[in-house]
Amino acid sequence: MIISNSANIRCTLYVLCRKIISGFRYVIRVFDFIESSLTRRRSVLLRNIPFGKLQINLVFHSVCTNFACVKKKMLLAVGCWLLSLGLMAQDKKRQEVDMDSPTFVPTVKVGKVLEDGDSIQYMEMNNVYVFPPVTFSSKKQQGAYMRLVKNVKTVLPIAKEARMIMMETAAFLETLPTKQAREEHMKRVEKSVMQEYKPRMKKLTYSQGKLLIKLIYRESNSSGYELVQAFLGPVKAGFYQAFAWAFGASLKKTYDPEGVDRLTERVVLMVEAGQL
Repeated sequence: MIISNSANIRCTLYVLCRKIISGFRYVIRVFDFIESSLTRRRSVLLRNIPFGKLQINLVFHSVCTNFACVKKKMLLAVGCWLLSLGLMAQDKKRQEVDMDSPTFVPTVKVGKVLEDGDSIQYMEMNNVYVFPPVTFSSKKQQGAYMRLVKNVKTVLPIAKEARMIMMETAAFLETLPTKQAREEHMKRVEKSVMQEYKPRMKKLTYSQGKLLIKLIYRESNSSGYELVQAFLGPVKAGFYQAFAWAFGASLKKTYDPEGVDRLTERVVLMVEAGQL
């Protein structure tokens, strides 16, 4: 069963449209400020210079005319750039998740132990979680829950992969003797991560990206901002935080399994156990 993500797409497009409109407004305010500055400068020159008023008027008229033309071209260019950012953030390809198959296949370990001269076989299985059935008061709530399950099944593997990368990187950094060697290694890691995960990140929806930030905190017990700051430094952390903020997210988000994220934690546990 494939859950349609049309609602997620509509939400993402709504947020992107708001960001594009906000960017246009900011650029227009900048151009208006420049035009008002030119007008004030023209008035000051006319008051302080008793001769050459005609030449001053002609010069400022030419400047303002050219500036108006440049303004139109710049607004068009900025609009195309903002639109391209929106398209980069939302891939048109649909994220399909098989809801009838477990994301993590349950594992069974069979072994034996020796006790009093006899070998006793044993079997280790995944945890099995039993929760009260979820009740919904409306179709909207049911749809939201199914989208949550789909999103968790999509981004939880990425969060676990991120944890493994961080553990391996931290362990390897301990073996490097100098700061320069560690910095060079982190540059290679960053480049490799960008090449491998950027295409996958571009296919995530807006809600999946925000959920991924929370699940990374769950897996590492540190926010995305703290992890980037620890591995790449405060400058890169600030840059990525600003980029996330521009799209309505935050790398400083935490995860509260006993509070607001308790339903997400329930879904995560069942997905990890292979029950979803």
